[in-house]
Amino acid sequence: MSNENQVNEQETVDEVKLDEANETTEHAQEADADSNVEIEQLKKQVEENYNRYLRVQADFDNYRKRTRREQEELIRYAAQSVIEGLLPALDNLERALAAAKDSQDVDSLTKGVDMVFRQIVQTLEQEGLQAIETVGKPFDPHFHQAVMQEESPDHEAGMVIQELQKGYQLKDRVIRPSMVKVSS
Repeated sequence: MSNENQVNEQETVDEVKLDEANETTEHAQEADADSNVEIEQLKKQVEENYNRYLRVQADFDNYRKRTRREQEELIRYAAQSVIEGLLPALDNLERALAAAKDSQDVDSLTKGVDMVFRQIVQTLEQEGLQAIETVGKPFDPHFHQAVMQEESPDHEAGMVIQELQKGYQLKDRVIRPSMVKVSS
């Protein structure tokens, strides 16, 4: 082999190596470009998710504040419907008192006060108030408060024989137990 052939062969090998290196560099550059595009897309997606998170957090804070305000307002005005229902009874009681000053008729005053009493009871019943039944019922410490005990030949032991003060429950909750006398 001559030097010239060796040089040509070496140049061919060098060209092949250079082509391979160029291809590798081009592939690396393409991979870098693809990676950069993918990184940019991921950065954009992370930023969008973070902004979405901030909006959801702000919405939740606003919801919590609004709910707290609504609960406070509900508590503050919870008695409004009861008071509105009692206002006519209050008006009638005021009229009855004014009429009692001008008249000496006790029966009219009694009827007027009885009407007002029934209005008040009706309004409270509409809100769920119920009187607790006592006389003739077995003593129940959940509904009754025994303040006296008396032997009674007419009743068995543990029976309520007299109501000293009415007890009430609101729907299913006792708000005041009945004060009662119980047989022993």
